Amino acid sequence: MEALARLIDTINGFLWGYFLMFLIVGTGIFLTIRMRFVQIRFFAHAWSLISGRWAKHDDKGEITHFQALSTALAATVGTGNIAGVATAIASGGPGAVFWMWVSAFIGMCTKFTCCTLAMNFRTIDADGEVAGGPMYYLRDGMKMKWLGVLFAIFTFVASFGIGNMVQANSVAAPLHNYLSEAGLVPAAVRDGSADPVKFGIGVVIAILAGMVILGGIRRIGSFADKVVPFMALGYVLSSLYILFIQRENIIPAFKMIFSSAFGLQEAAGGMLGYGVAQAMRWGIARGLFSNEAGLGSAPIAHAAARTSIPIREGFVALLEPFIDTLVICTMTALVIITSGYLNPGEVSIFAGLKGAELAAAAYRHNAAWGHHVVSLGLVFFTFTTIVGWSYYGDRSVRFLFDSDPVKAKKAVFAYRLVYVLLIPIGAAVPLELVWNMSDLANGLMALPNLFALIGLSGVASNMLRDYETKYPQMLADRDRG
Repeated sequence: MEALARLIDTINGFLWGYFLMFLIVGTGIFLTIRMRFVQIRFFAHAWSLISGRWAKHDDKGEITHFQALSTALAATVGTGNIAGVATAIASGGPGAVFWMWVSAFIGMCTKFTCCTLAMNFRTIDADGEVAGGPMYYLRDGMKMKWLGVLFAIFTFVASFGIGNMVQANSVAAPLHNYLSEAGLVPAAVRDGSADPVKFGIGVVIAILAGMVILGGIRRIGSFADKVVPFMALGYVLSSLYILFIQRENIIPAFKMIFSSAFGLQEAAGGMLGYGVAQAMRWGIARGLFSNEAGLGSAPIAHAAARTSIPIREGFVALLEPFIDTLVICTMTALVIITSGYLNPGEVSIFAGLKGAELAAAAYRHNAAWGHHVVSLGLVFFTFTTIVGWSYYGDRSVRFLFDSDPVKAKKAVFAYRLVYVLLIPIGAAVPLELVWNMSDLANGLMALPNLFALIGLSGVASNMLRDYETKYPQMLADRDRG
């Protein structure tokens, strides 16, 4: 077991180092050029689509554009938006934030492309149930079913790790701390590898998550379109309040971000790394981890959207990295930097802290209740990730049994049940090996997906040109009707 753990750790070190980062960024740049900066040209149109103004009653699919976006964001917005951002700043300096923005901008086009392809190659059965994602455009677009099978297997494995048990553990931790601080958890109970209190928290999470997950994508979408905007808006507004308190530091914070990003100033104490290279590495890596652009998970959710024009869901999908990284991650970053972190020539009051601890300290520095924003944010973010990722594994199982619809439905139900039952275990026990295995599976998802994105980029590009040609007339028809 130790040898396996070392092997997985070695592979992850290579995969999640510069290799995957350059591969994802390179693909994103290629797509941005080929799609002629679609993330800029159709940004406003994307917002109009989620408003429902373009929807038609006879559009095929299971959920609205807004529900599809909310479901994808439910799975995407997670610990990376808080702990990941804080780690990036602690390790790469304030300049990491700039490179996080760069990764988000490029990722917007990557999301557009893969979600457009997912819609184009999705399947709809006789009951109106939708299935789509990279496994389908690998099979039907690239004519490489074996790569689709590999992607489905990687997604299946990752769903139990990064999507389920790891997230359950992350939810249980802050709730457990609250109970401990209140004196409701005896010290004797907290000793040992398995904590019964965390298990109990996991049972509650499993019941709540199960009520959503077992209902399939329609219930997940209905849940996501209510909870995700609430949690995102709550976090942003709380962050804006703290930024208002530190408003005199906002402009200096932006100056620090840009100067550090290009090596125009050396960062002060509290950093783990220095220079442009470190800022780029940590900013891009954490940005990609946060918005998941290129991994291929989000297209599975977006494929369920109701629309008769596949490319429209691609436009909706490009909003995902914008909301996740350019808005939510930026809030976390600015609160940390404006709160006194990494002031030039001074020893930081947050020296030695990173991850969620650094974020909590920055929020608490400005408001006595500030650390609760981080804790509650982590609880909501991780819970919605559990719900969102369940659908990714769900559709992967559906694909693996695609040849037999009856067996597929039974397998999907079994998957949902096992997924829910594993939540309490994930909440209660140490998960180092699970972490590493899910990181590996998550990274391996990207390889066949990126291959397909390059190979099918011409399909997406032609669809975009065709839509551009017809768009003026469609706009006129909509305004008349």
